[in-house]
Amino acid sequence: MKKSIASYLTVSLTICVLLYVSLSSDKAIDSSKYSTAGLVLNYTVSQNAETKPSDLALLTANKSYSPYLGKSFVGFKEALAFKESRGDYFTVNSFGYLGKYQFSTETLKLIGIYNSDQFLKDPELQEKAFIANVERNKWILRRDIRNFAGKKVNGILITESGILAAAHLAGAGSVKNYLRSYGTDNFADAYGTTIEYYMKRFSGYDTSYLKPNKKAKATSA
Repeated sequence: MKKSIASYLTVSLTICVLLYVSLSSDKAIDSSKYSTAGLVLNYTVSQNAETKPSDLALLTANKSYSPYLGKSFVGFKEALAFKESRGDYFTVNSFGYLGKYQFSTETLKLIGIYNSDQFLKDPELQEKAFIANVERNKWILRRDIRNFAGKKVNGILITESGILAAAHLAGAGSVKNYLRSYGTDNFADAYGTTIEYYMKRFSGYDTSYLKPNKKAKATSA
């Protein structure tokens, strides 16, 4: 018993001395002399854990926020969404435009959506609506895309993605007027954002993924 007490006191005294020396010394401790080799470490996640399908789905859903999308189609829609609403699915602006892509109720009706409350609560439906609306606009503007893409209007290179973005802002009819007037009829929305600005801002994205579709509709699952 006496030996145990003596050993305990010796260890305690040694620890105190080491702490005093380390705290009073101006020299940095050399951490290379210490190692966790041989210690049993506790992990909060199993080293043999597999990625579940649900985890993959979540990663896929979040890939749209990657900073490396470049001029891809996903890059196009996410850049447009950021300009419209900063990517917020559940926002309504001061003029009543809805969701991530800021749809009007009139536009939603054109692509088969009549319940704006349901639309605002359903991110998947909003993504479908964006695709349907752009495909519809691509059909309406197919001749203008063919005739003007690659040309310059007011010094701005006209591209398919710029045309489609401008149609999302102002409607396909206003884009036709802009192009066929060679930039004279430059529509601006209620916030002062012009067709010309969208033509330039969203130029050069790859929108070949989208097919012209006169009857494009968006429906919930």
